[in-house]
Amino acid sequence: MTEQQDQTFVIPMPQGGGGVPIPQKNDRAELIDKINPSQVVEVTRHMLLGEEWNGTIWVKVKALQNDSLTELGAWKIASQLQGIANISTSISKYKEELIKARLKRIAHNTQIQLVGNFREYGIKNVSQFYFVHNIIFPIAMAVLFQAGDGSIQDLLGKIKSETTNINSDKKEPGRLRRILGMG
Repeated sequence: MTEQQDQTFVIPMPQGGGGVPIPQKNDRAELIDKINPSQVVEVTRHMLLGEEWNGTIWVKVKALQNDSLTELGAWKIASQLQGIANISTSISKYKEELIKARLKRIAHNTQIQLVGNFREYGIKNVSQFYFVHNIIFPIAMAVLFQAGDGSIQDLLGKIKSETTNINSDKKEPGRLRRILGMG
C-alpha cells in the first residue's frame, strides 16, 4: 500500500448524544453574492448610448439616437453611479434625508457635467438633458432606496441559517463506529 492510497483518518466524535454540524452554504452569503448592483452602471451606460438589450446583444434603437450621448458622455455620466451602485450601499441602512441629499447631488452633478462637456458628450439640444435625467435619476433613486429603512438589510436579518446536527445514538460499536472513535 502506497502513501497516497487508502489512508485511515480517525475523527473523534463526542459520545452520548453530541453531534457534528454538517457544513451548509450560508444563505445570507448566497443572497449577498446574487445582489449585484454594479450591473446597473453597465446597463445605464448602454441606455445613455440609446441601446436596448435584445436578449443576446445591445442594439442601437434608431428612435433614441437623437437623444443619446457619445461613448465618452455615456461612460462619464454612468460612472457617477459607481459610488452608490455597490454591495455596501445595498446592504446599508440610510435615512431618507441622506438618500434625498445624495439624489440631489447626483442630479446636480449630472447637469453640471452635461453643460460643461456638451460638445464631448454630443449634446445638441435641450431634450438630451431630460433624456439623461430620466435615466440617471430613477436608477439612482432605486439603488439608494434599497438601503432606505434597511430593506435589504432587514431581509438579510430575517434569513436564518440553521445548522443540522447528527446525533449519535447509543448503538453497538461496529467497525465504522470504532474507526470514527464512536465506540
